[in-house]
Amino acid sequence: MVKLFPAIDLKDNKCVRLSRGKDESSVVFNENPVDQAIYFEQQGCKRLHLVDLDSAFGRLNINSKTIKEIRKAISIPIQMGGGIRSKDYANSLFNLYIDYLIIGSYSITNVNDVLDLAKSFSNRVYVALDILNHKLMIRGWRDEAKIKTDDLLKKYNPSNIRGYVLTDINNDGMLNGLDIDLINYYQNLTNKNLVVGGGLTSYIDLKKLNKLSKKNLEGVIAGKSFYIGNIDLKHAQKILDKNA
Repeated sequence: MVKLFPAIDLKDNKCVRLSRGKDESSVVFNENPVDQAIYFEQQGCKRLHLVDLDSAFGRLNINSKTIKEIRKAISIPIQMGGGIRSKDYANSLFNLYIDYLIIGSYSITNVNDVLDLAKSFSNRVYVALDILNHKLMIRGWRDEAKIKTDDLLKKYNPSNIRGYVLTDINNDGMLNGLDIDLINYYQNLTNKNLVVGGGLTSYIDLKKLNKLSKKNLEGVIAGKSFYIGNIDLKHAQKILDKNA
């Protein structure tokens, strides 16, 4: 059953949304991310998708206090990404009781380190597949990776990672609809769990996800579509549960 994972993207300790991952495009949607996280839990969401944008762009430790406060304020699982580029930092987040980590650049440049992390924290590490025009991007989506996505998956598919988080950069924050063909393509490259984001716009997208034949789709990330009022979280989950 596909779950809806609402997103909180942190920048300067505020809840923001970007367009296509561009740092300069940020718009503040909530000055208090902790309140936003509590609201998501009250709405019945099963997991929070949390991104430290400042860390992703190399600005470290800006949101550390807010991340700790969010973890203390809610009991639902948290999956977190953004700037996780060392084993020490990954371990520190697990020690904060962050349930799942999403690792992008580091999972591509330091495969063996991330494989070791996945052994130590089995089923709790996701590899980020940040895709721009069919190319794998790293370092805050600014640089193209030197490895092809298919080859990267061959390294991680046999491992203890939980799965992959696929982001369609072209559609991220643009409200253009999910690229179902892209999702289907990556579903068929792995039997691991797949979480997808980038482009969710309306309930129509969710109904399209329900029609995908392969059943390894674990979740879909809701960002701007929620914040501007296009979707109601409870109704969206009912659609994914095929009850609406």
